[in-house]
Amino acid sequence: MPAGSQLPRQLEDWFAARGWSPRRHQREMLAAARAGEHALLVAPTGAGKTLAGFLPTLAELAETPGEGLHTLYISPLKALAVDVQRNLLTPIEEMGLPVRVETRTGDTSHEKKLRQRARPPQILLTTPESLSLLLSYEDSLTMFEGLKTIVIDEIHAFATGKRGDLLALALARLGRLAPGLRRVALSATVADPDGYRAWLAPYGDIDSVRLVQGERGADPDVAILLPEGRVPWAGHSGIYAIPQVMAEIETHRTTIIFCNTRGLAELVFQNLWKVNELKLPIGVHHGSLSLEARRKAEQAMADGKLRALVATASLDLGVDWGDVDCVIQMGAPKGSSRMLQRIGRANHRLDEASEAVLVPGNRFEYLEARAALDAVEQGELDPDIFRPGALDVLVQHVMGVACAAPFAGEEMLQEVRAALPYSALEAETFDRVLQFIADGGYSLRAYDKFKRLTKGKDGLWRVTKPTFVAQHRLNAGIIVEAPMLEVRFRNGRRLGKVEEAFGNSLSPGDTFFFAGLALEVERVELTDLIVRATSKQARYVSYMGARLAITATLANRVRAFLADSRQWARFPDDVREWLEVQGRRSALPTPGQLLVETFPHEGRHHMVAYSFEGWNAHQSLGMLITRRMEKLGLKPLGFVANDYALAVYGLEKITDPAALFSPDILEHEFVDWVQSSALLKRAFREVAIIGGLVERQIPGKKKSGRQVTFSTDLIYDVLRKYEPDHLLLRAAWADARARMTDVGRLAHLLDTAADTMLHMDLPRVSPMAVPVLIMIGRETVPQGAAEDALLMEAEAIAGEAMRLD
Repeated sequence: MPAGSQLPRQLEDWFAARGWSPRRHQREMLAAARAGEHALLVAPTGAGKTLAGFLPTLAELAETPGEGLHTLYISPLKALAVDVQRNLLTPIEEMGLPVRVETRTGDTSHEKKLRQRARPPQILLTTPESLSLLLSYEDSLTMFEGLKTIVIDEIHAFATGKRGDLLALALARLGRLAPGLRRVALSATVADPDGYRAWLAPYGDIDSVRLVQGERGADPDVAILLPEGRVPWAGHSGIYAIPQVMAEIETHRTTIIFCNTRGLAELVFQNLWKVNELKLPIGVHHGSLSLEARRKAEQAMADGKLRALVATASLDLGVDWGDVDCVIQMGAPKGSSRMLQRIGRANHRLDEASEAVLVPGNRFEYLEARAALDAVEQGELDPDIFRPGALDVLVQHVMGVACAAPFAGEEMLQEVRAALPYSALEAETFDRVLQFIADGGYSLRAYDKFKRLTKGKDGLWRVTKPTFVAQHRLNAGIIVEAPMLEVRFRNGRRLGKVEEAFGNSLSPGDTFFFAGLALEVERVELTDLIVRATSKQARYVSYMGARLAITATLANRVRAFLADSRQWARFPDDVREWLEVQGRRSALPTPGQLLVETFPHEGRHHMVAYSFEGWNAHQSLGMLITRRMEKLGLKPLGFVANDYALAVYGLEKITDPAALFSPDILEHEFVDWVQSSALLKRAFREVAIIGGLVERQIPGKKKSGRQVTFSTDLIYDVLRKYEPDHLLLRAAWADARARMTDVGRLAHLLDTAADTMLHMDLPRVSPMAVPVLIMIGRETVPQGAAEDALLMEAEAIAGEAMRLD
């Protein structure tokens, strides 16, 4: 090792050959490793975070070469793991280090997985789900005993959700198998570093984790794209700007166009091709495409063969393609942290400004885009909300540990409590978890198929029979998608998957766009959709996945814009005029105020509430308010919602909106609605799958979504009737309340409504109501199918709203 350096000669020479020297935060990460400390690195995109995370590993392996697993790298995305492998192999080969680097994800072949367990590489790149599966094998006890370091990339993408629960439990397990294991986490967008330090540390010991802050990079160069005409009244796709987006592609080396949904990605891709007169190579990438299609697009980007790639969140974390010099966000970003991550994909270097363009879909989205820019410029990130660990995830983890070896209940409880999400887990609840795995619960204990664990005379819990081990490994996983159908050609070539609900709506001869192609259905099989390419007109695939909602951070900034007319000089003329007329015709809510407008329109009575609590909370509130309107005889006809407002319409005039927003709606209508709707059943389906109560696959065959749903619905009905306090019903309720309905924001809205409501009874529709009102009758129309008609109708309603007489 050179005098005065922490780096071995090979690494020192490699840096020098490039004219580089390690950055301060990279040296500090190396110092933390030399001191045996856990570390959290928070540094901007392009600061060399990944190299900082691996530098101690490369240094140790250069100094002391050896076989066996030295470092685990955990990635939130398969694409990121593959990208990191590609970027690690070059320096390792150039330094001549005898180090093997391999990936292990759901896409890895069975043969390679077997070899990795028998002869693991020194560095293994994987995901939380694949790590959890590895821990279910008997040889995991020896495979991980020499593990020195675990590196968690993009920790903000894990820690606050169920994948974070699974990873935290895996960390606790690894801590027992390899007591000297050092934990490292990396992120560019962490609002609460101490929260993540506690999550990363064993038993939440925050002082054991060194916080390393990276130096600030160049400020991003971000612009909001304005249309050649006016900012649209309605829509959220930004399709109106396709010619301008194509012009940006033509003037840059490589562009990534981010979309918030898979359906929008397909829509944008097709519309770009229509105006791609230069025939530039453009690809599409999202999670429903086949492995072959995704890898092909990723490799083409890495090789510099694409001028543009239309993508979803499948690529917005950490993937480093050096030739990307522009990022375009279609529609509003929905959060400052997400926007910062996506912007960072352009000019992936610390000293160069990332160039990005935001394409708002409508006038509210223009305000949201402006709010996101301001938040990023002022360093305000979206808050991270940590919560107790999910019980269905705990069930899966405990079953996986049992597959590897018998365990003692008390020791397992102490191990589980080392994971921060489960640090307050009560012994009685853990006993219920064990009992559920042992017999399925009181209502199901008569069935042998639910008796997965048994307690021996030695006091140890062990798997009842080998078939349960195979069943666990085949079905384990935290990500539960909607039931899917495989899309493939007659020759067997697979294109990807569409949701079963969409696939079952198709008949032979129907056409749809998918994977960048127009496809015609030849036949529909049990789990497959057989297609052929076509030149016919096609519809766009619709997805039922959760919609991204505006974060509270951006919502508060948008509200501040409405109340502060001094800010309006920054806005385009038509947006400024929209707000000015709103102020004269109705009112502009102040921060913390709930503006509610009532007015007649097209023979119906409408109520629009501007709460800015996000689409999920507004959807739930719409359900609850229409139920209450029914009870009050107000004859509701329906509701529509966006991130900013909720519109309810019916046959009777609403004279007292406050009565519809009382907090007791959560105690009465909410409980009735959740229990009588499909919401709780869907939540139960997910926790039943994660908890291993129902298997998605059996050896040699995958169940259809319909079969899985039938099984979970049957069990759900039995438990609701005979065991309403069942462990998984509790978990389903937690999911339904927190994740599916955004109940926290909903509760805040209802708690403050009475004190903050400003009711404006108007003679006709207001300017601010136009974007949400235009959605009536359009919610079920496939995305992109009626874009022109939508904009024309919006202009007609806007004409009425902006009239000042």
